[in-house]
Amino acid sequence: MPRPIAAAEWPALLRAGMTVYAPGVGGESPLLVEALRAAPHAAAGVRFTGVWLPGINRIDYAGLHPEARATAFFLTPDIRETFAAGRVDYLPLAYSAIFDHLATREPVDLALLHVSPPDADGLCSLGLANDFTPAVLDRATTRIAHVNPRIPRTPGAATVRFDDLDVVVEAAAPLAGQGVASDATFGTIGRHIAGLMPEAATVQVGVGRVQAVLPALAGARSLRIHAGIVQDTVLELVAAEALADDPGAVTTGVAWGSDALYDFCAADPRVLFRPVGQTHGQATLAAIDRFVAINTVIEIDLLGQANAEMVGGRQISSAGGITDFLRGARASNGGLAIVALAASAKGETVSRIVPALESGTAISVPRGDIDIVVTEHGVADLRGRSIDDRAAALIGVAAPAFRDALAAAWADRRRRM
Repeated sequence: MPRPIAAAEWPALLRAGMTVYAPGVGGESPLLVEALRAAPHAAAGVRFTGVWLPGINRIDYAGLHPEARATAFFLTPDIRETFAAGRVDYLPLAYSAIFDHLATREPVDLALLHVSPPDADGLCSLGLANDFTPAVLDRATTRIAHVNPRIPRTPGAATVRFDDLDVVVEAAAPLAGQGVASDATFGTIGRHIAGLMPEAATVQVGVGRVQAVLPALAGARSLRIHAGIVQDTVLELVAAEALADDPGAVTTGVAWGSDALYDFCAADPRVLFRPVGQTHGQATLAAIDRFVAINTVIEIDLLGQANAEMVGGRQISSAGGITDFLRGARASNGGLAIVALAASAKGETVSRIVPALESGTAISVPRGDIDIVVTEHGVADLRGRSIDDRAAALIGVAAPAFRDALAAAWADRRRRM
């Protein structure tokens, strides 16, 4: 049987030399995080690892103590200072590769869990965050769980036997989450994408602003979702009766949003949770007919290669699952690999379609991995096109104020190729 303790007691279990898995998104326990913040000395000599998303998971584990370190897979603003100080090791891996790394390469001495209470069989569910934690469940030497009665049991989510836990903190705590703001630009982009959708498609949409394309697909029927994350926008498809009516019509690793979204995920038999090894696995994605991946980037150049993680040569995020999904869509029978982005930024003073990516900028998506680019100005279909035709198509969906300069830059670049 696990040992019950108060939340404030768990940091005393940390020891120098440990590697601690701390989950991200809704798998992060606010009680366990706040207890650690209140006892930063406990982090001395400890290495933390986990997949912490920008704007969602705000704790800087390596910043808790000068002798703490972290292994991170996204470089968020909250860990910028400790990264600059050399205490954060950033691994630029795709989501599927992160899962494999955690499952096989990263030692885990202690895992923090955020789980439901046990059911009649004594099993606790990972609930709304089933992404990476399944990779470490059986590898951790010690498992500390915040057992939260507000976490729902969800179909498909991994479980852990309550009696196999080592230490438990049993307490109710609000579930974190945030909605998706309306976005007129991505709403327009979504309407362009709706015209491209095959019948009975399976759709993936990335996190953040690009989620605003999903409501534009509400006129579809027998639509399915297969994604790393679902947010409140999926509820608009539910209300419009756009989703297929069978189990697994919504397959995801994580739900992140409102209580209404969480209630839907817990109660609707169409929702199925799966780990990243399945939501992002190439064999799984290639086997889905008409799989349409819709993701966004920071900028794309006239060769059709994209940067999704750097600004001015400064790492601000990660490519995440974009290459997994785009490649999966290209391997799918009838699939589409779509990059959706606003044509400009900073009050329409900066074009997001650029002549060339700056020297020193990461190429997050190679030019061969993108089928279609969509902005609010239209659709650039790059499939089967020459480099000149690709450049012309991209210029055609750039913000009008930048098109002449882009055409001149391409002509100059083409002469030098």
